[in-house]
This record gives sequence, C-alpha cells and structure tokens, in this order.
Amino acid sequence: MGDMNTTNLLLKERHAFIRQRLQADGRVLALDLAQQLGVSEDTIRRDLRDLAAAGWCTRVYGGALPPPPAAGSLAERRTLAPERKARLAQSAVSLVVADSVLFIDAGSTNLAIAAALPELPLTVITNAAAVALALQDRPAIELIMIGGRFDRRTGANLGATALRDAERIRPDIFFLGGCGVDIDAGITCFNYEEAELKRSLAAISKSVLVAATSEKLGTAANYAVMPAAHLTHLVLEADADSGQADGFARQGVQLMYAKAE
Repeated sequence: MGDMNTTNLLLKERHAFIRQRLQADGRVLALDLAQQLGVSEDTIRRDLRDLAAAGWCTRVYGGALPPPPAAGSLAERRTLAPERKARLAQSAVSLVVADSVLFIDAGSTNLAIAAALPELPLTVITNAAAVALALQDRPAIELIMIGGRFDRRTGANLGATALRDAERIRPDIFFLGGCGVDIDAGITCFNYEEAELKRSLAAISKSVLVAATSEKLGTAANYAVMPAAHLTHLVLEADADSGQADGFARQGVQLMYAKAE
C-alpha cells in the first residue's frame, strides 16, 4: 500500500483493495485484511457482506473466496471449453466397469461424461434431461430418470419428487456437478434445491466423483453440498492449482488428471 494512510481508507477504497487481494491471492482472511487496512474485523465482515451481495465474493468461515464462473444456461455452458471437458470426461469414465449403477448429475461437464461412457452394460440414473437424451440410443445402458420440477437454469429435475426418487437408489458412482470446488469450502453450488438433492445422493452413493475445470478450483458458491474430505475422486485438468490438489489429496481424495493437449 506504499505511503497510503490505510487507517482512513474510504469504504470504496477498502472494497477495491479487498477485490484486488481476492484476485491476487484467490482468498482473503478477515483478520489479515483488518490488520492490513487498520480497521476492525467487524468492519471487514461488513465489507465482505457488501461485496458478497454485489457478487464479488462468497463469504466462508474467517473470510471470503471468489465466486465460481457465472452460471449461465446449460446451452451456454455447453459451448464453453468443450475440448477440456471432453478430456476430463475421458479420465472420469475410466472408473466405470460393467454392470455399474451410475448417477449422472446435471451440468455441462457431466454431459460430456455421459457421452464418453464406455460400451458396457450399465444402469444410468439421472435428473438431467440432456443426459438422458445423450444416452437414448445406447441399448446397453438401462436409463432411469428421476422426476420433479424441471429447472431450466440448471437443466435438472429438482424438488420434493426428485428427493423422494433419489432416496430409493444406491449408486456405485455419483458423478456430482460442483459449481465451486475448494479445499476449505468443499463442494458448493448456486441453487438451494439442487444442493439439497446433491447432498442426499452423495450420502448414499458408494463413491462420489467431481470433474472440475481449473477455473472452478478455489471458488465457492452460496450453498454447501459436501466437505472436501467426503469426496472420493477429483478429476482435474493438467494445469490445476497444485495447492488445491495437494489439499484434497491430504484429505484422502483420489486425484485423477485429464490428459494434457
């Protein structure tokens, strides 16, 4: 901060400083910011609340993280980095063996996983219309859809009916779509009902896999799905942040990497 008198920073200047630190460091701690800016932790917490309300960060215990990439419609997300998602999918499906029962969550990366499934007899359960459509011409795959209210933004069936249907299944692998993936915040998503269904499925699945593009690492959305330690497998791109990867590995998560270009 050079010679700037940080004790008298105006609100707007504090906010700009915090955003700068978020961009540079990937996360901020309230205690550190309070010391750097010469203000109380309560003042910083108010600043973080303001910034979170404006969409600049997501508050987590002790500080804040950047938000995940903006969640557009599924059609929009399918056009983003399709080759990278296809490489993640190829690594993810290497775990699939004949006669497995899989649950494939909604999301553009999971749609790539559905398309990459090997030619094996499988049962695939999904709450995502796009996943079902991608598998409709695969006779070796028994396809089961769970019901509920169709949410256009997520491309998923959600709500009480979806939750009730999900209680009756025990997947071998749950391909979980995470909006934010962080060692401290865990797996998070943007939608309350979606988080509720994901939590329910994660609790009853034998293994839970997340395939994450690098820009999702070190970010957090508003609704918690599961802590990092409860994840079974994390599929990452070759350039994924090593600090995040090491943190997940220390929690017992099996790391898998997509092949580099």
